[in-house]
Amino acid sequence: MKILSAQQMRKADEATLKIEQISSLELMERAATKVFDTIHRRLQSAPVHIHVFCGIGNNGGDGLVISRLLEEHGYYVRTYIVNFSENRSKNFLSNYDRLKSMSKEWPTQLRSENDLPTLSQHDIVIDAMFGIGLNRPLVPWVKQLIKHINTFKSFVIAVDIPSGLYTDKAPDDPESILYCDSTITFQLPKLVFFLPNTGIYTRDIEVIDIGLDREFLQQSESVAQLIGKNEVLPLYRSRNTYTHKGTYGHCVLIGGSYGKIGSVLLCTKAALKIGTGLATAYIPECGYTTMQTAVPEAMVITDDDDELSEIHLDFEVSAIGIGIGMGTHEKTVKAFYKFLEKNTTPMVIDADGLNILAKNPGFLKELPPKTILTPHPKELERLIGEWKDDFDKLNKIKAFSTTYDCIIVAKEAHTITIYEDQLYINTTGNPGMATAGSGDVLTGIITGLLSQGYEPLHAAMFGVYIHGSAGDLAAYKQGFEATLASDIITNLGAAYLKLFEQSKK
Repeated sequence: MKILSAQQMRKADEATLKIEQISSLELMERAATKVFDTIHRRLQSAPVHIHVFCGIGNNGGDGLVISRLLEEHGYYVRTYIVNFSENRSKNFLSNYDRLKSMSKEWPTQLRSENDLPTLSQHDIVIDAMFGIGLNRPLVPWVKQLIKHINTFKSFVIAVDIPSGLYTDKAPDDPESILYCDSTITFQLPKLVFFLPNTGIYTRDIEVIDIGLDREFLQQSESVAQLIGKNEVLPLYRSRNTYTHKGTYGHCVLIGGSYGKIGSVLLCTKAALKIGTGLATAYIPECGYTTMQTAVPEAMVITDDDDELSEIHLDFEVSAIGIGIGMGTHEKTVKAFYKFLEKNTTPMVIDADGLNILAKNPGFLKELPPKTILTPHPKELERLIGEWKDDFDKLNKIKAFSTTYDCIIVAKEAHTITIYEDQLYINTTGNPGMATAGSGDVLTGIITGLLSQGYEPLHAAMFGVYIHGSAGDLAAYKQGFEATLASDIITNLGAAYLKLFEQSKK
């Protein structure tokens, strides 16, 4: 699913008005009615107090339509007008007059900190103050209003986007943003819903189709792509009957050191489970018995030390995963560089491999085209430097990817795969996957997909998705806290099968 900028969404509105020959007031009625329908479906006429906070622009106009429809259906509604300016949109004024003409209780005017209403944690708040039109800092008393609403812990539903959030840049004041339990957003999701510093402001997101022009949306160049089941299914490479293990590649997982053999063990097992034909673990001698016992399907090559001091492959391989548990001993760094100088095989680099690159940026020029790097936030910071906010971080990653022709898998709650200017945001995964070894499993998965012939970008996107899906299945069975990295591996088969499940609808 595409993600567009605020400006593109406004142009989509304009294109729809022109093509359908309707007014902006009619489009507002259509969009707000869809929001009402969603809320009404959830509440089923429950006797709950609903407080609708409306700005004085078009998002506020949406709120006024929602208030009117709620009243018409018998809900107890209080409507508040947040007068942060003297300017009002025409559509706001039209819907304001319409609400006044039928409402038993006219909207309450809020103009300062002295007007802040009292709420209850049992109430529902509908936020229609700003929407995607917000482009400047909030006035002080409106900041206080948002903080005031947050203190009551009411159930908050945002219309399109939580108030205080910008669509395309970092917020000015993180404490002056409304915390929403649910956001009902128009037509397409927004990038800020999936970034670490701004995604925290809404727990649940529902995208509703308001009928914007399909052709315009299809032709618009996206800011990012949201990757779900429909996006990864076309990437899947099915198996033919007349094949053998050699058909699906031979990958090598290079890493491990004394006390850290478990990481490469998990990585190797994941590569096999995801479908590589052959897997070889290249590890220090101290891990030989453990690896041969725990992963009997794998072949094992050992170095003569507790750390890797030489990396030499005298056989042909189709993909390499390197760095997991490898350590950063001086002799390992030298072995890593010598290996990079000679290697042309598609590669995934993780963990200590990334740390070595960060300390030795000259090594980066030796990477094969489209090498996949899989950093967690601290590893990423070591690679690209500190960032001011999530948008600055994404710009730095794009520049890094372009400079070194590499694919970055930035691991977060919503892992983002970046290649040059393209962003692919994953939709699977859960907090239970924040556990030791989860990243090692991901490296094995992506390496195993590379070995089967997946294009590097597709291997990264598909691997991240199915890794998260397997984690979701594991957490569903035993809870977040009890989910282990090995449980993710166990559920990879079920995650594959889930790709082809038909909707129960």
